[in-house]
Amino acid sequence: MTQEELFKKLIAHSKEYGFIFPSSEIYDGLSAVYDYGQLGVELKNNIKRYWWDAMTRVNDNIVGIDAAIFMHPRTWEASGHVGAFNDPLIDNKDSKKRYRADVLLEDWIAKQDEKIEKEIEKGRKRFKDSFDEAQFRATNARVLEITAKRNEVHERMTEALNANDLEGLRQIILDCEIVCPISGTRNWTEVRQFNLMFDTKIGSVAEGANTIYLRPETAQGIFVNFLNVQKTGRMKIPFGIAQIGKAFRNEIVARQFIFRMREFEQMEMQFFVRPGEELKWYEKWKATRMSWHRALGFGDDNYRFHDHEKLAHYANAAADVEFRFPFGFKEVEGIHSRTDFDLRRHEEFSGKKIRYYDPETGESYIPYVIETSIGVDRMVLQVLSAAYKEEKLENGEERTVLSIPAPLAPVKAAVLPLVKKDGLPEIAHRIKDMLKYDYNIQYDEKDSIGKRYRRQDAIGTPFCITVDHQTAEDGTVTVRERDTMEQVRVHMDDLHTMIERNAGLRGLLDKLQ
Repeated sequence: MTQEELFKKLIAHSKEYGFIFPSSEIYDGLSAVYDYGQLGVELKNNIKRYWWDAMTRVNDNIVGIDAAIFMHPRTWEASGHVGAFNDPLIDNKDSKKRYRADVLLEDWIAKQDEKIEKEIEKGRKRFKDSFDEAQFRATNARVLEITAKRNEVHERMTEALNANDLEGLRQIILDCEIVCPISGTRNWTEVRQFNLMFDTKIGSVAEGANTIYLRPETAQGIFVNFLNVQKTGRMKIPFGIAQIGKAFRNEIVARQFIFRMREFEQMEMQFFVRPGEELKWYEKWKATRMSWHRALGFGDDNYRFHDHEKLAHYANAAADVEFRFPFGFKEVEGIHSRTDFDLRRHEEFSGKKIRYYDPETGESYIPYVIETSIGVDRMVLQVLSAAYKEEKLENGEERTVLSIPAPLAPVKAAVLPLVKKDGLPEIAHRIKDMLKYDYNIQYDEKDSIGKRYRRQDAIGTPFCITVDHQTAEDGTVTVRERDTMEQVRVHMDDLHTMIERNAGLRGLLDKLQ
């Protein structure tokens, strides 16, 4: 099964089992907008809780806020979004489809990387145990040829993006002979910049209404509340402010399911530090955030850092945490050293002093900022992508299982009476009632016990609790573990402790200490 086929199966599975639905589907949907179903919202909330607790409970010097979506329009002038929040777009004249010029080039570069890996795999098969990958990369003519071309294009693209050279971007696309995926032609328009912000009107009548924007990021809500939080919380630098909230971008090239959407949710933390100490804290937060991802157990080799060649106008250092999705390594989180750009600009545009008095140095200054910004929806897709498996069992049967980390699983346990008689359903309901105030628990009595196990495997439930006739005698139940399918007898009074030990957030958070 190819990665593309796997991704299509994952999308279908997400809909079939109530994780993610196309928005407004009865009206043929709305492009790049999705709704979370009954299991999707549980997974999403568990991811958010893991992030929130890792920020505000593990760290004594980080607090949270929830800023409004609507903000004064001057906010976005100060932040630079009104003038500079653009994507370079190019159209194919034959298909009438629009693409991001930089994404077309990034995809071309990714294909060159795939070609190199294929050549290396051929060498590995040819030379077997004597294969030396480093030497092969350094000496194989085909690998050297592809690498040289790839690096040349990458360097040209970086220079064009940094110089905002739109004609240069188009020329690279032509030189690489990149074709439209729909029409298969190279009949490209000029590259143009397109602002990504949604605007709307606020006011009682149209004539007197003012233009405001749906926020394209949550960070500015933190910056404009810097003094409010610092003073009311008596916060001392270094300290951070965390926020989870919706953001909106008019993405023309929204694609890859929920990876890039027009309405999405962000988890951002802005960490305020002394000027001159920002790069030290930048490195610290890079390591801290990578450990948060790796604690989920999806394999360290499925993560990597990607340092930015083109820095945003506010940054002096930036890197992405990338995860290996079925469609390649892509960004799930950004860590940026934003300097004092945002607070300084808001001080300038508002006319209000935004300074911090440092009692240790006796100075007043505008703090520097380290930002960690992660997409909730991309994290959902990451978890589903890493968890989705199709397995062939020893008895010849097949099962589809979501091996979601137990603390993030939408349903923590399913309670299953072996038969629908002899008082077993009543005992099963008592067990569910005993657990339901602390965990999301399902009750299922339909079909054979094997089919019920398969249904729970498909939604990622870590534990199936089977109530049988022995339960009525001694109070023990059979607990089946999802990934190993091993079964043990546990007394019903010990179920709460067992679930908390294996599926509580504490286990994940302890890894971050």
